[in-house]
Amino acid sequence: MVIVILGVLAVVAVPRIFSSNDFYARGFHDETLALLRYAQKAAVAQRRTVCVAFASGSVTLTMAANPATVDCATAATLTGPNGSPTVTARSGVSFSGTPSNFNFNGLGQPMDASGAPVATQTIQITGAADVIVEAQTGYVHD
Repeated sequence: MVIVILGVLAVVAVPRIFSSNDFYARGFHDETLALLRYAQKAAVAQRRTVCVAFASGSVTLTMAANPATVDCATAATLTGPNGSPTVTARSGVSFSGTPSNFNFNGLGQPMDASGAPVATQTIQITGAADVIVEAQTGYVHD
């Protein structure tokens, strides 16, 4: 009986343990979620626009230098909770399509570059749960 259980574990569990892409995808998901939550809270705390820029495998934060502006044309980097303004995915992990860039205004609401409200943002990461930024409130969740 013990040998049968060990055989089943060897066939089912061991390959999952050695497949690191699932862990990397979940890690990138968690880092992206934390960075976006931080961006929203920083926008509210500083009463400034925080811009979120996406590339194929990274997210970068900047903050408007002037509280009155709605874009990040003259921006300062915003260091995230990981000590860097950018979160980068490991090899083999990326977004399912590059998400649209957006900003958080001083109320924490997601906006486009012109300051107009945007619809709910769904950020899809290959191999992990979606990250969702709600319209109107800016609530970031998965």
